[in-house]
Amino acid sequence: MFAVALAFYALSGGGWLLGVLLFFAPDLSFAGYLAGPRVGAVAYNLAHTYASPAVLAGLGWMLATSLLPTLALLWAAHIGFDRMLGYGLKLPTGFHDTHLGRIGRAG
Repeated sequence: MFAVALAFYALSGGGWLLGVLLFFAPDLSFAGYLAGPRVGAVAYNLAHTYASPAVLAGLGWMLATSLLPTLALLWAAHIGFDRMLGYGLKLPTGFHDTHLGRIGRAG
């Protein structure tokens, strides 16, 4: 997904400065963990599920704007990058517990 989304982003004519600046924007959802692990998991998961950029792309299509689908491609690329590194959706038990297994140091 990472490579495919980036390829379509390049084909869409999206600027690389914008891409670099916004690529890690979904990680701002980590701030939800300031309110605790349950709220943090919800915030992180909303920003790291493919449904969110799909909704953004659909909204862009309905509004006939190219910006939103372009941003959705960056968002999907970010999620694909995270999955490639082994980061999954978070469980409410803590940041290190994901649907792909535990990340970080065990113990």
